[in-house]
Amino acid sequence: MAILRWLESIRTPFLDSLFSAITHLGEETIVIVLGILIFWCLNKREGYYLLGIGLIGTVVNQFLKLLCRIPRPWVQDESFTIVESARAEATGYSFPSGHTQTAVGLFGGIARWNKNTWLRIGCVAVAALVALSRMYLGVHTPQDVGVSILIAAAMVFCLYPLIHRVTEKERTLRILFGVMTGLAVANLLYVLLCPFPADIDPHNLSHGTKNAYTMLGCLAGLWLSFEIEHRYIRFEVKAKWWAQLLKVVLGLALVLAVKEGFKIPMRAIFGEHNLGDGIRYFCMTVFAGCVWPLTFKFFSKLGAGKETDVPAEAETDRISAE
Repeated sequence: MAILRWLESIRTPFLDSLFSAITHLGEETIVIVLGILIFWCLNKREGYYLLGIGLIGTVVNQFLKLLCRIPRPWVQDESFTIVESARAEATGYSFPSGHTQTAVGLFGGIARWNKNTWLRIGCVAVAALVALSRMYLGVHTPQDVGVSILIAAAMVFCLYPLIHRVTEKERTLRILFGVMTGLAVANLLYVLLCPFPADIDPHNLSHGTKNAYTMLGCLAGLWLSFEIEHRYIRFEVKAKWWAQLLKVVLGLALVLAVKEGFKIPMRAIFGEHNLGDGIRYFCMTVFAGCVWPLTFKFFSKLGAGKETDVPAEAETDRISAE
């Protein structure tokens, strides 16, 4: 707590606002939007890579939260104060830090995949600032943040060689997605079957259970999307810049529509059971991974000429069969 106490002592309204803004870069929504944008418009393999890191990272993070059940810093020490604007997003147990793990996985993954030095420096700086923001705001300890960095870094470097060489070893990616989905199933079984102690925080358990269903839905959807896209669609990412913009804006709007629009029918069928959320996220992922890409041939023809606005080395990276 010594480091948190020191950070508490240097807080100012300006720094509070600054770090409150920076910490949003570690939210799961950022991973989904950036991952989809890269998957649709720049590089399919990099998109699979970033989305894989984000989704399996969330599974590992939520499993450790319920396994260790370490309370937040202000619960451990009632005299410690946090920046109040951060309290609403500080749900679940404290260890490990989800925002930190998400930021290091996302921006670390971008830095690992791309060779541009300035891009790498920028990504590492953003990830470090998000990690610092979680401690400055008072919602995580250095232990929470440090372990999250190690977990995310391990995934960044372990998944890279598997996905980067998928054009030569397509079967590797199929196995990888299968293993990821299996881990999500194992996490759900842990949440449902583990005899948790009577004093477990019911809100945290409920949050972890919902996440277990939604992450299984996302990973199963990603695996199925890969199979369908690889076998039947094989879209190309190239298009004129304005066609790319149109593709992304319309696509993300429809992904959001699927995510929100399926709430009513899922609740009508399953009530408040989290299975409905899992199916809803599965449908959202399948739509983003293989339904909306059916339109990409149309977008690639919009304003098509002899040249496109996408660099040759980043335009397709199509996934071919062995």
